[in-house]
Parts: sequence; C-alpha cells; structure tokens
Amino acid sequence: MTREEKEIIVKDLSEKLANTNYFYITDASTMSVARINAFRRLAFERGIEYKVYKNKLIKKALDTLEADTTALEDVLKGASGILFGTETGNAPAKLIQDFRKKGNALPLLKGAYIDAGLYIGDDQLETLTKIKSKEELIGEVIGLLQSPAKNVVSALQSSGGKLAGILKTLSEKE
Repeated sequence: MTREEKEIIVKDLSEKLANTNYFYITDASTMSVARINAFRRLAFERGIEYKVYKNKLIKKALDTLEADTTALEDVLKGASGILFGTETGNAPAKLIQDFRKKGNALPLLKGAYIDAGLYIGDDQLETLTKIKSKEELIGEVIGLLQSPAKNVVSALQSSGGKLAGILKTLSEKE
C-alpha cells in the first residue's frame, strides 16, 4: 500500500469517525474466514458496517478527533476491525452478543466510543447492550410526564360521573 493510499484511507476513516456518535473496535484476529464472513453477513443484515483496518491507520484517524481517545489507542494490538452502526449505539454490542450466542467466542470487544464516552475491554459488552438510545430515553421521559396527567384526567372523568349521579339522585328526592 502506497503512502497516498494510506492517506486516503486515514482521511476517509477520520471523516467516518467524526460523523458518527459511536463506533466499536473489535479483535477478530483468530477467527476463520468462514466465521468472519458469517459475522459480516449478520452485520450487513442489521445495517452495521464492519471493516478491518491497520492499527496505525486507526490511530492516525483517532488523533484527528476532538475527543480524548488515548485509551482506545492503547488497545490497538493485533488485527482490529471497526463496527459502524446507523441506528442506535447499542446495536453493534447486541450484534456481537447475538453472534456469540451461536457458539462463537469471537470477536472480542477491544473498546467502544459512544457519545464521547469510552468503554474499554470485552467485559464492557454487557453494559453496552443495555445502553438506551436518545429516542428510547426521550420516549421514557414523555411516558413518565404523561402518566400523572392521564391519572388526573381519568380521576376527573370518573368523579364527574359520580357527581352527576349524586346530583341526579338528590334532585329526584326533592
């Protein structure tokens, strides 16, 4: 690979990293070609891009980010692949977890960058699968805000019916 080709790859990767709020770095170095292809196929089906890069190129691309990613640079040993998703920050973690449920021990999670937060190590995978997207959090907050209002409205509606019944009974007695 020529120097110009490397510069183009670093530029493209830098743009990709800057334009996404999350990405995952994995280690699939000891996976067979068949398993890597199966993993790529599953990622593609879920709208997640998986691409293998040289560690030096990843380091150069990470250096262009405004966030502090030095902890991610420390895990760049061996072959590294990057998962880019399009929908939610936990989708790549769920992909890795689901792939492992099919009897695969790899790929290992080296690290993840989610909304300027760093998660280092494979032991963070369970935590990453439980992270909620902004849309899910907004939905929960709206649901919590609507709940008391719905309770008040239903109480007024049910009380209004009772009140009308009492007034009707009283008017009939007179």
